[in-house]
Amino acid sequence: MESSVSALIHAAIAEDVGTGDVTSLYFIPEQSRSRAEIVAREPGIVSGSDIATAVFHQIDPALEVEVCIPNGSPFKPGDILLKAAGGTRSLLTAERTALNFLQRLCGVATQTQKYVEAVKPHPVQVWDTRKTTPGWRLIEKAAVKHGGGTNHRMGLYDHAMVKDNHLAANSDLTSLQAAIHKLRAERPGVRVQLEAATLQQVADFLTLDGVDMLLLDNMSTDQQREAVKLVNGKLWLEASGGITLDTIKDVAATGVNAISVGALTHSARALDLALDLY
Repeated sequence: MESSVSALIHAAIAEDVGTGDVTSLYFIPEQSRSRAEIVAREPGIVSGSDIATAVFHQIDPALEVEVCIPNGSPFKPGDILLKAAGGTRSLLTAERTALNFLQRLCGVATQTQKYVEAVKPHPVQVWDTRKTTPGWRLIEKAAVKHGGGTNHRMGLYDHAMVKDNHLAANSDLTSLQAAIHKLRAERPGVRVQLEAATLQQVADFLTLDGVDMLLLDNMSTDQQREAVKLVNGKLWLEASGGITLDTIKDVAATGVNAISVGALTHSARALDLALDLY
């Protein structure tokens, strides 16, 4: 597990437990042993079972944890996603933090799966964005993959995306070309993408060397179709901007290669899961 994810889990536990779970410490006998099941109250796609497991083990390494349905798999109401057994105090202390992670990540995976299903049968990828919960990016993007989506750039460091505000500061084509050449020479593994809000920008950017893809920002489906014709397979095209479950199929039909949807992460609803103790 990535060290940043382990640190996130540690911070979440510290936030909740603080100086100790006073309810369990005072109302549950120290010798009490129990088993627990995390049960689905609604259907969805699993993500975060590894994170929930890590929560239980950070609380108490002696807890026995069994993942019943693996990440990326569907579940229905009544299904048991995960089982745990051991000290009752530990199980109850871990309950909320484990559920917070699991409910949220299952929500992201389930939301993503809906968008992926909506674009069928068009051969287009559904991409996530950087609109993630601060500190949660790695695990939310993993949840997108569990839902059948595709990860876009992880951060500012692994993919150059020249957006509208960059272009507002420097839109001269000669300067853009020089910057692309410099980036290619110094960081050859980094992809280069330019954001186009108009068809004229698409045409202009096609004159540049070293560009991997264009982002069609808030274009109508008619404009997207024209952009696909203009590019004619020379570059990858990503459509973005206000895309919903109601509109994504029409966008997919334009012929773009990918559709990015911020709602996969920023608007996913936590699913209804519960921990039942026995």
